[in-house]
Amino acid sequence: MPPATDPKGDQMLDNLPRGTICIEDIEIGMTRYLQKQITDRDIELFAEVSTDRNPVHLDDTYARDTIFEGRIAHGILTASLISAVIGEQLPGHGTVYLSQSLKFMAPVRPGDLVVAEVKVAAIDHARRRVTLETHCAVGDTVVLKGEALVLAPSRKFD
Repeated sequence: MPPATDPKGDQMLDNLPRGTICIEDIEIGMTRYLQKQITDRDIELFAEVSTDRNPVHLDDTYARDTIFEGRIAHGILTASLISAVIGEQLPGHGTVYLSQSLKFMAPVRPGDLVVAEVKVAAIDHARRRVTLETHCAVGDTVVLKGEALVLAPSRKFD
């Protein structure tokens, strides 16, 4: 079976197909991930959509003179990969984001391969709430970590 592709034909690198895992089937420790190489185009498009045109993201000359010594991706662009895992894989389609904490640990640069991972930490079946440990890494470096609380889909209600 060929790798999954997005609508533009770019290969999506992850461990499971898209869809829904209902709360009745979610287990503590369940993990899903997504890999994405961050491109200049991603950064430019994110700047356009978000209207965050901070030159540390877009201007090589400016960014060389910053603490980062070069351009970096928007932190929320990196965090959006967590949203993709939650909305597409775990729990997946029909999930409602309730909250997300984020701690930015290191920069992501154009060309970096980011691995976004989500792991089930707690389940409240009565309220359909799932607490997820979230993090993104580039190689062995954790660049972002946090925790998400979501309302998971249920076969009983959806």
